[in-house]
Amino acid sequence: MAALYLIRHGQASFGQADYDQLSDKGYQQAHLLGEHWRALAAPDKCYCGQLLRHGQSADAFLSAYRGKDLPLLKHPGFNEFNHLEVLARYNPRWRDYQLMNADIAGQENPPAFLRQSFTQAMQRWISGAYDDYQQTWPQFKQGCLDGLQQVIARESPSLAAKGSGAKAAETEAKNILVFTSGGPISVIIGHILGLGDQQALTISQQLANTGVSKLLFSQGRLNIDYINNYRHLEIAGKEWVTLS
Repeated sequence: MAALYLIRHGQASFGQADYDQLSDKGYQQAHLLGEHWRALAAPDKCYCGQLLRHGQSADAFLSAYRGKDLPLLKHPGFNEFNHLEVLARYNPRWRDYQLMNADIAGQENPPAFLRQSFTQAMQRWISGAYDDYQQTWPQFKQGCLDGLQQVIARESPSLAAKGSGAKAAETEAKNILVFTSGGPISVIIGHILGLGDQQALTISQQLANTGVSKLLFSQGRLNIDYINNYRHLEIAGKEWVTLS
């Protein structure tokens, strides 16, 4: 049996010119996770999506973990969907990023307004009733699931297919880290649990920055050990727990 840990990136820079950058807090969150991991099972492989915040989170984690030198392998299956396009299709005015930020900042409760707007924008996307997206919801989901299966098959080929009869080689990875985003994590968790799209969306909205979800797999069986563990942040203080 092997374990694969899906790790959401640290806090990004929402409201800034480039969201795809970790904030100072985001770097520190990943650093805290790396320090925390020194007492846990040593990772054999480390993957991440191709976005900047994924690689930055992985790098900050590895610099704090100080374990064996692990190369960082990038895979497009762990990329997040284009949240700016999803928001802009929902509200055409928000094609201008500055106007979107101004609209949000002008609300009495900006975080609540953003959550509500994002939920509605996501519902429009996943409904399948509109064809104006560069990437459809089914395409995004399939890409995430393909990425997961490809990593499992690559790192633990004898465990990837039930009934293979092959023994795991000593070089097979037993503990795989994947730094990604809330979208891929919620898709994968929803798939394993057999959830509908709306339920998977609910999971996405609750995932903390650098929260860890652990999957266990063995010869065609894929199960969840735990979801969204951010104990490393709680130990540091509640102000470190963020959802952006």
